[in-house]
Amino acid sequence: MRRRATDYRRPVRRRFSHWICALLGLFVVAVLVLFVVHHNHNEDRVEHPVHEDDSRMERVVHEKLNLTEEILSATSLSRQLAEQMTLAKAYVVIAKEHNNFHLAWELSSMIRSCQLLLSKAAMRGKPITLEEAESIISRLSSLIYKAEDAHYDIATTIVTMKSHIQALEERANAATVQSTVFGQLVAEAFPKSLHCLILKLSADWLKRPPLQDIANERRNSPRLVDNNLYHFCIFSDNVLATSVVVNSTISNADHSKQIVFHIITNGVSYGAMQAWFLSNDFKGSTIEVQNIEEFSWLNVSYAPIVKQLLDVGSRTYYFGENPNIEPKLRNPKYISLLNHLRFYIPEIYPQLEKIVFLDDDVVVQKDLTPLFSLDLHGNVNGAVETCLEAYHRYYKYLNFSNPIISSKFDPQACGWAFGMNVFDLIAWRKANVTARYHYWQEQNSDKTLWKLGTLPVGLLAFYGLTEPLDRRWHVLGLGYDLNIDNRLIESAAVIHFNGNMKPWLKLAIGRYKPLWERYINLSHPYLHECVTS
Repeated sequence: MRRRATDYRRPVRRRFSHWICALLGLFVVAVLVLFVVHHNHNEDRVEHPVHEDDSRMERVVHEKLNLTEEILSATSLSRQLAEQMTLAKAYVVIAKEHNNFHLAWELSSMIRSCQLLLSKAAMRGKPITLEEAESIISRLSSLIYKAEDAHYDIATTIVTMKSHIQALEERANAATVQSTVFGQLVAEAFPKSLHCLILKLSADWLKRPPLQDIANERRNSPRLVDNNLYHFCIFSDNVLATSVVVNSTISNADHSKQIVFHIITNGVSYGAMQAWFLSNDFKGSTIEVQNIEEFSWLNVSYAPIVKQLLDVGSRTYYFGENPNIEPKLRNPKYISLLNHLRFYIPEIYPQLEKIVFLDDDVVVQKDLTPLFSLDLHGNVNGAVETCLEAYHRYYKYLNFSNPIISSKFDPQACGWAFGMNVFDLIAWRKANVTARYHYWQEQNSDKTLWKLGTLPVGLLAFYGLTEPLDRRWHVLGLGYDLNIDNRLIESAAVIHFNGNMKPWLKLAIGRYKPLWERYINLSHPYLHECVTS
């Protein structure tokens, strides 16, 4: 039989081979899918413990951060322990007062156990368990019940705690007063180094007649009354402090030879002050030193303050055993005639038209001669106001319950500072400010309008006659404020060490002291011997 042609044969075997290839392909794909799935499952198994550890750590941190919240929680054991411990402490005090020392000891012992358990809980970051707290809570409850059974009830507890609080407040107040008194004593004390300096300079003044001759010649210098020059005045018995004021003013002046300083001191310091300023060079400036004891016109018949200073009752009022006087007001400077001399400037310098007054605890950092060209708008006193804080309003200095004060002054009027003031002496004489000062001194003879110092009476005498100056002219507080902005200090023309922490004392604020010390003339042999040794 003849075979069919190739084209007409049945392709059975070829179809079978295609199926085999298809099955093999499917198998390979399934293997690949299984491999991928198995690989991903292994990665998940590896990463899962890491996530569990992270979440566990987060829970621990979370517990640590919320431990305080747990103590404050009304349902926590920590809260219960803390409350029992507080109550137990109160009963310890009461038990001791009733001589029940055994109960007090037992309570104290359980309090220590309670504190230890709370400390452990805080260290480990886990809440206190019932097993840990049960014995302490039970024992504390038993002791508290025992205390209550001994008639230490809540009423007794409250009364006792009130008495203890009152006693603690009294002790705190007494400590505050004592600290103020000690601080005041240190502030009033004259350092030995300054005593040494005054003694050495006074000896020079007495031993060297040529110095006295020079001083007598300068008394009649025409520069002392020349209104084309810049006149400054200081009233002080502190030689070193006065020298710093003069030196800092002249060092920062653009034209030092046009500056005239008028210094007034007392009889004790007069020779030392003369010797110091005659034996040192101050860049061609003129310096006059006067003795207040030579002012015969400043007597009892003219000045009420002189009468008050000589009055035994006034001195007893301020420096006797008077509980109504604050320790800070017992400073002798408040009843010093030198301190009140600022109200007699036109009488002391009758030919001058304008003058700048400086306290002896200031340091000048910039040229002050522009003060003389300021327009005071007809006012007498140019000063920096201090009412940025409520404390420096009039009602804080004066007794507004007295109708003499309340009928004439605004209690919210802004206070200002002594220490750096420019005075128009022509306007002063016209307004007769000194007479106003005398009037208020006489009105306050019974010490009911204000307590002490020159600022309260100054606020009255210059009321309506004060021109506010830019704050940068005069920055205060370096004798008590530890936190004055450095930028404010650097921009200030005058910095004022008002307060008890004077820069020449050991209790001076260390941060500010270099600002004062830089103007001390350490080349002077006496200063080196007395101050630096």
